[in-house]
Amino acid sequence: MTDTTRTLVNFNGRIVMIGFGSIGQGVLPLLRRHIGLAPENIVIINPDPGPEPIAAEYDAAYIAEGLTIDNYRELLSRYLRAGDFLLNLSVDVSSVDLVRYAHEVGALYLDTCIEPWLGSYVDDNLTPSQRSNYALREEMLATRRELGDGPAAVITHGANPGLVNHFVKVALQDIARDLGHPLPEGQGQKDWSRLARDLGVCTIHIAERDTQRSRTPKDVDEFINTWSIDGFYSEGLQPAELGWGTHEKALPADGARHGFGADAAIYLERPGAATQVRTWTPQAGPIHGFLITHNESISLPDYLTCHEHGQVAYRPTVHYAYHPCDSAVLSLHELAGRGWEMQSRKRLIVEEVIDGMDELGVLLAGHDRNAYWYGSQLTIEEARQLAPHNNATSLQVTVAVLAGLVWAIENPAAGIVEPEELDHERILEISEPYLGRVTGAYTDWTPLTGRGTLFREDLDLDDPWQFHNVRVV
Repeated sequence: MTDTTRTLVNFNGRIVMIGFGSIGQGVLPLLRRHIGLAPENIVIINPDPGPEPIAAEYDAAYIAEGLTIDNYRELLSRYLRAGDFLLNLSVDVSSVDLVRYAHEVGALYLDTCIEPWLGSYVDDNLTPSQRSNYALREEMLATRRELGDGPAAVITHGANPGLVNHFVKVALQDIARDLGHPLPEGQGQKDWSRLARDLGVCTIHIAERDTQRSRTPKDVDEFINTWSIDGFYSEGLQPAELGWGTHEKALPADGARHGFGADAAIYLERPGAATQVRTWTPQAGPIHGFLITHNESISLPDYLTCHEHGQVAYRPTVHYAYHPCDSAVLSLHELAGRGWEMQSRKRLIVEEVIDGMDELGVLLAGHDRNAYWYGSQLTIEEARQLAPHNNATSLQVTVAVLAGLVWAIENPAAGIVEPEELDHERILEISEPYLGRVTGAYTDWTPLTGRGTLFREDLDLDDPWQFHNVRVV
């Protein structure tokens, strides 16, 4: 197990960080702690000059400029060279264009999600499918096929997507051991997909409950969150998306397929911030979470697909089920009432959090033990002891960024890779010391638990894990 003090890897190049919001500010101390590099070899490019003192605290050069579609090549050419690392922690900057530029220059790359240029999420000229994470991922996969081999570019590697993709592999191993099922001999895509199929896993929830709170309550016309407000707003206004499993009996009335690409996921004709689902975590118990679109909801079902005779024989349903901090829930409620027009004031709570935890994990359901949750239970007190400039939510992301960055340095010629293609044991070796209590728990809860007694509901009693039962309507 990696400790929280030693250098993990030496790096002779420069790290050029794009964006310096809550995740950039939280990851910077970890870079200084765990990456052996010259003091002058961190450059931060960010349009807001406000957080420059935090950069100065860690001897990082700060360039108060924003990347746009018109200036990104010229701006990056001043600082990025062959052998450097382009760390993209921004919003509203095209991930595909930055991956292409890093490949062209000969630099390594990592991001936490696939982003388009500013405005694409809410462009009325685009269809819901064109505004989806599914479309963004397909564009990135097409770029991978076009570029071929080259410098490592780790895409979508934060907490989720990223860390949770590795949690799924551990959870599959735990369930197999507990059921007396043999573990896969290999670590390839077919090994993991067959294991999930043979165990009977039909549904995977990325199940998260954030209970962190501030001493100062939310005010009217204010959006509060424990991580990037702009990032949450953007993905919340994208259509709700989920990987669509082979056990599902019927497409939702407002559901649609994309008609191109891997066909591993569908979208709903409504934003994720207005769509709720039922899920369960060990600490919180049953909860209603928002079905926010995330890349893991698309890459995981694609990765866990089994084919027979050229046809899809098995695929699990996969989606995010996110209960953010209570102030963020109130903020979303107010946002919806405003017709999705962002509030005039935003408050990111990091240093002002007084208590609470972020319970982030994966719930694998449908097997002989019903459902199994595996993940991280990290309190704000633990987060503050482990790393400065972090709350519990950001630390789960920033340590995953650190782990992905280390993996890329150790595998510099890997090309463009998704989280499922990384060594999950290496990633978790680096991450776990920063994740609080990492645990697994079985539950007999299903989406049918406690329902059908007080109100008439149209439920599928034969299969509790049908999305029809999971969705809150």
